[in-house]
Amino acid sequence: MELVMEQMPVVINALNTGFLQTLKLFFVTLAGAVPLGLIIAFGSMSRFKPISWACRVLVWIVRGTPLMIQLLIIYYFPGLVLDNPIWGGGETGRFLAASVSFILNYACYFSEIYRGGIQGVPVGQEEAGLVLGMTKSQIFFRVTLLQMIKRIVPPMSNEIITLVKDTSLARIIALQEIIWAGQSFMKGSHGISGAIWPLFFTAVYYLLCNGILTILLGRLEKKLDYFR
Repeated sequence: MELVMEQMPVVINALNTGFLQTLKLFFVTLAGAVPLGLIIAFGSMSRFKPISWACRVLVWIVRGTPLMIQLLIIYYFPGLVLDNPIWGGGETGRFLAASVSFILNYACYFSEIYRGGIQGVPVGQEEAGLVLGMTKSQIFFRVTLLQMIKRIVPPMSNEIITLVKDTSLARIIALQEIIWAGQSFMKGSHGISGAIWPLFFTAVYYLLCNGILTILLGRLEKKLDYFR
C-alpha cells in the first residue's frame, strides 16, 4: 500500500496528460463528424444517383469494418503501400491520422442518424410549408431541422458516449492517450514496472467524463421536450 501511495503522484500526472489527449481527440472528432455527417446524409438522400450511391457505399464500408482496422489503414497505408508517409512522424502525425479516422467513422454513423431524423418528419409538414409560400430552405431550417434535432438527440447521445470510450482504440497506432499511459506502467514507465493498477484506474476517468456528458445531454433532451 505504501508503494502505491508513493507511485500515485507520478501515475496521476501521466494519466492526466493522457486524458487531455483523449479529450482533444474527442472534441476534434465531434467538431469534424457532426457537420460532415450532415453532408453525407444529404448526399445519401440526393436524387443524383452517383452521389447517392457513392455516399451509401462509403457508409456501408465504414460501418461494416472495425474502427481499429480503419485506423491502421489510414495511418500505415500511405507510407507502406504508396511510399508517401503523409502523416509524418511523432505524436502530431499519429494524432492527425487518428482524428481523420475517427471523424470519417463517426460522420458515417451520424449520417444515418440524421437521415432517419429527417425522413421521420411527416411529409405533410413540408407540403403545408409550401402551401404557406415558404421556400424549401425555409422549411428545412424552420420546420424540419428543429424537429429532427429532437428526434436524433437520444441516438446521438449514445454515439457520443461511445466515442469517449472508442478513443482508447487510438493506442493501436501508439497515440499516447489515457489507456496507453496506463499500460506504460506495466512496461517500466517513469521507473515503475509491473504495476497494473494504473490501467484499472483509467476507468475512473471514463466514468467521470461519461457521467458529465450524460447529465448535459439529458438536460438538452429535456429542453427539447416542447416538440412533444
